[in-house]
Amino acid sequence: MGFSEDLVQLSERVSTIKNNIATEEATKMSMVIPFFQFLGYDVFNPTEFCPEYTADVGIKKGERVDYAIIINGEPVILIECKSCTDTLDKHSSQLFRYFGTTTAKFGILTNGLIYRFYTDLDESNKMDLTPFMELDLENIKDSLIPSLKKFCKVEFDKDSIFSTASELKYTNLIKDLLKSELDNPSDDFVKFVLSSIYDGQKNQKVIEKFNPIIKKSFNSFINELLNQKISSALNTENAKNSDSGQANDQVPEDGLSEDSSKIITTEEELQSFYIVRGLLAGCVDVQDVVYRDTESYFGILYKDNNRKPICRLNLDRKRMQLFIPNEDKSFERIYLDSLNDLYLYKERLIQVVSRYQ
Repeated sequence: MGFSEDLVQLSERVSTIKNNIATEEATKMSMVIPFFQFLGYDVFNPTEFCPEYTADVGIKKGERVDYAIIINGEPVILIECKSCTDTLDKHSSQLFRYFGTTTAKFGILTNGLIYRFYTDLDESNKMDLTPFMELDLENIKDSLIPSLKKFCKVEFDKDSIFSTASELKYTNLIKDLLKSELDNPSDDFVKFVLSSIYDGQKNQKVIEKFNPIIKKSFNSFINELLNQKISSALNTENAKNSDSGQANDQVPEDGLSEDSSKIITTEEELQSFYIVRGLLAGCVDVQDVVYRDTESYFGILYKDNNRKPICRLNLDRKRMQLFIPNEDKSFERIYLDSLNDLYLYKERLIQVVSRYQ
């Protein structure tokens, strides 16, 4: 298997065992050690992966960081571990103290599920308060995989990682800012938009009036952009099928082919499928999200399993309908004004899939 596939396998493992782990030591042995083994380090060689590495702080002697990765006799990465039952927000100060006492260029704070990567972008030999990268093993973002791969033993290059850390840090900060403005536009952002489209006085009353309009426009623009990409992907896929002379290979529940059952999968149904698949990307392998068209509804399944429905759609009637399964296997009916409304139910769909994992 490749790096991404092995990472997914590790993710599935930690998700399976986390509820049986209650201490920091168990987290280290069952979750943290396997992670660094996955990155290629010899975790049983203290000259390479040193446990309880001494990092004396000022007059305090005998201070130890949980692990240090050693290259050419010098520590390059310090690793501080907490229990998987603990959050990390209150523990970065401990790693911060250790960082300045060694020659290490990177620090990692982890609870076996979340890995926060730090360096000294703001001030040399002083660890930044904000991580330049955060990896959640239970919700792996594809965009982070190339950066994580650089920490593998066979690819590790201190200077190369440091040169890209700044870009990663500010990319994440910009994305967080955009998300915040998308969810709740600030007055400054509203003023910035109005400066190009509104000639009147931009007082508080005007700002409050335009705030929901700008928020709606912002969301609509992103949805239209996603739909354009989805339509482009559909057109490419349809062209490939046309060139190869192959019909849609999805099989409906009754086992009949599309021709024999007279079922026609519409472009609108395919568009809904790609929207749902996109919403679930990052929490499941998108190849595990498949559709199965029937005469009565358009079904989207997890791993092509009838007993694991993600949702059902009926787009043939005057008003679109979305059906989301409850834990008791009944379906909740939701009316949609357009396919863009599917984006409103991302968290609900993620919750459904998580029940099958």
